[in-house]
Amino acid sequence: MSIEDRIRSLRESLHYHDHCYYVLARPEISDAQYDGMMAELQRLEQEYPQYADPLSPTQRVGDDHDNAFTQEAHGYPMLSLGNAYSFDELRDFEGRITRILPREPVEYACELKYDGVSINLKYEGGRLVRALTRGDGEKGDDVTANVRTIRSIPLQLRGSGYPGSFEIRGEIILTNEGFAKMNREREENGEVPFANPRNAAAGTLKLQHSALVARRPLDCFLYQLAGEELPFATHVENLNAAREWGFKVPSYLTRCHSLQEVFAYIEKSELLRDSLPFNIDGIVIKVDSIRQQQLLGYTAKSPRWAIAFKFRAKQAVTRLLSVDYQVGRTGAVTPVANLEPVLLAGTVVKRASLHNADQMALLGIREGDWLRIEKGGEIIPKVVAVELERRKAGSLPMVFPERCPVCGSALVRQKGEARHFCPNDTGCPPQIKGRLVHFVSRRAMDIALAEATVEQLYGRGLLQNVADFYRLRKEQLLQLDRFADRSADNLISSIEASRQVPFERVLYALGIRYVGETVARRLAAHFRSMEALSRASREELMQVGEIGDIIADSLLSYFSDDRNRQLISDLQQAGLQMTAGETPAPRSGLLAGKIFVLSGVFTRFSREGMQQFIEENGGRCSASVSPSVHYVVGGDRMGPAKREKARQLNIPVITEDELLVMAGRP
Repeated sequence: MSIEDRIRSLRESLHYHDHCYYVLARPEISDAQYDGMMAELQRLEQEYPQYADPLSPTQRVGDDHDNAFTQEAHGYPMLSLGNAYSFDELRDFEGRITRILPREPVEYACELKYDGVSINLKYEGGRLVRALTRGDGEKGDDVTANVRTIRSIPLQLRGSGYPGSFEIRGEIILTNEGFAKMNREREENGEVPFANPRNAAAGTLKLQHSALVARRPLDCFLYQLAGEELPFATHVENLNAAREWGFKVPSYLTRCHSLQEVFAYIEKSELLRDSLPFNIDGIVIKVDSIRQQQLLGYTAKSPRWAIAFKFRAKQAVTRLLSVDYQVGRTGAVTPVANLEPVLLAGTVVKRASLHNADQMALLGIREGDWLRIEKGGEIIPKVVAVELERRKAGSLPMVFPERCPVCGSALVRQKGEARHFCPNDTGCPPQIKGRLVHFVSRRAMDIALAEATVEQLYGRGLLQNVADFYRLRKEQLLQLDRFADRSADNLISSIEASRQVPFERVLYALGIRYVGETVARRLAAHFRSMEALSRASREELMQVGEIGDIIADSLLSYFSDDRNRQLISDLQQAGLQMTAGETPAPRSGLLAGKIFVLSGVFTRFSREGMQQFIEENGGRCSASVSPSVHYVVGGDRMGPAKREKARQLNIPVITEDELLVMAGRP
């Protein structure tokens, strides 16, 4: 056998075994055998680069190159579905179909509505050539490099009978097990856990390095084909064929011959919901006939031949045992209900956030109340109501504490704030520990320290503020639990490396209230140094995009405190970066000197993406409409107050497309 034939044979075998393991869940060989074939293929591809193929199984691991996403057009629009919340609304849906197709029997295809991120895959000659996110429905981000790392997505189709060119749509998801594993790893690394599997999948898909994507357990279910030469006349038959070509088409797909069968499918699926290894939030109902789909057509926003039936959020009733008042790193005090354990949406719930004093008063919670709790799209349960008919006579209203439950300081609540705060930021232990943990987190200084180790260092008096990290010595670390020479050396090296973290991340790491990553980047880009920022007046701060009254006041308060100024001086002496690096040249100067205000929801950009685009082309963003603003960029659901203020000041309101034209990007 020639080298080329051996490479081809190994690729075919590995593709086959990927399909067996990740799609069929029926592995035929051991992990060791699979790894042996993969190692041989990697060696041969390195020795004979003339046989390289971007769809080789070896490319599933991704790479560390920065993938700047470009926008590409879908071959067929990816429209949203209309929603139904009751069987009556489904009867209305069928009535609309009957009015257009009065003399034709209609069958329906029913599928689970997977709670993930929509993806559109394009295949030519049986090979994956492009993967796009939904985007605005007309165009999406090209995430091909990331999608190639998802092993349940075939790079090369199996069998025969597939069209020469077609698109197939699906949902990229994380299973509950994969999500739990990811969050455990994030917590161990000192990172904030994801709120839910959908957010985690969406964030992963937009990572700039495909090698990072490859390390996360993404999966993909496929549910819709689009093309001119589909092999069958019905949706169900086409998806069954796609399963034979190697796509992961779930077995929950069912053809229903009447609306009554659709109702039965919905009721059965809702009972099944909690036992599934992934999240669903409803059922999708489609007209099965492709010809009838074409006759029914589309509205401006959605197909007339499909609708999503949305499940109501799961609820349970349980008894309130007590309320804890937790103090965060900013001093915010959050009430948390301790509950009698109850099973809800597949997990046992023991705690639920009550958010703030206003929410507690709105619910009217009393000691010993029975509470109705809900877990919708988020993982964290919330209290939605009190079961008043079960309330015990003589029960007392819950009273929000006047003093910090940890340090005893009198709580404050500033005008316009929903939460109470402990003002003792230098003496309240949870605030101190919270700032220490935030400082070492990955998006801040990226020091390899678990939260438990920070707790230990604080408990032994080795850490009182973040400057103390740079005073730690190896002999001190060796006194800690589970620390030996190697782990101590690794931590010292990690602390040393953090001295090179850029200025904007140092600013974010300080944990100044309301100064998140985006605000820190804007402040660093505008003032260029900690010294200039610390001396800025309120008016100078307000000139920076996205800086309003609240953030400006927080910054002024922070830098007016002598203890904070001393901390910054200590960090500067420790060698941290207190000035910004070179500013990259703008992509164009076409927006130079122009100030923009953004309002509403945009289709081509996220809010942060539009701000970045404006700055890359020489412009600046402001948080509020004022006489110094040149344009307001209005999107869907634009705020009426900003529109009226722009009208009063005679400031043009432009669309995002008009902004693109101004920047030379029609």
